[in-house]
Amino acid sequence: MVKQQVLQDQEILTDMLAAQKQATASYNTFSGECVNQGLKSDMLHILRDEQSMQSAIFGEMHKRGWYEPAPAQTPQIEQTRTKFEGIADQLC
Repeated sequence: MVKQQVLQDQEILTDMLAAQKQATASYNTFSGECVNQGLKSDMLHILRDEQSMQSAIFGEMHKRGWYEPAPAQTPQIEQTRTKFEGIADQLC
């Protein structure tokens, strides 16, 4: 007799979230590199859908206590803000 492994909800959601992160990253890259405006528009639409699904999965995991990002401390927030303001200034 073959023993079947049953995946638990947490494992399923963790796998779904990982897949959505990958899909979101891919569509982000594709949309940023599209030359054809119709295709770019389609990619951006799909990207928004993928982000929405990722957010819903994250929300469900967070609600169940399965995904608890550490809160950023004020010094970390300020350091990140300063870093990206510097990058933005260089681009302008």
